[in-house]
Amino acid sequence: MYPEEELRCITGEAKSAWVKKGATLSDKSARKEFGLTQEEIVEAINDGKLQYRINIIFGNPYFKLVRSEVEAFVDEKYGSNYLKNKKNKKELAQVYKELKRLKAHVAI
Repeated sequence: MYPEEELRCITGEAKSAWVKKGATLSDKSARKEFGLTQEEIVEAINDGKLQYRINIIFGNPYFKLVRSEVEAFVDEKYGSNYLKNKKNKKELAQVYKELKRLKAHVAI
């Protein structure tokens, strides 16, 4: 085991949501995926409803948020149907996109 892995195991960070693939998302992704505004995200952070870390990519800072907390926040703020409708619309859009791709493939 490498020293970094030992340290993560000791601190429990290896099991944390911060290091699991897909368990976090950026504030920009949260805005796009859940229809939140930047003001709503900052307000939720200030109220202690969302945990965050500041990451920097190519010199640009952004908030890294825990996906399950964002989902819980959206569920609390807009209701459970809002989240279900968003997911259904996203899935339907993916189906239409795949259908369009297949129609184009058949036409060739």
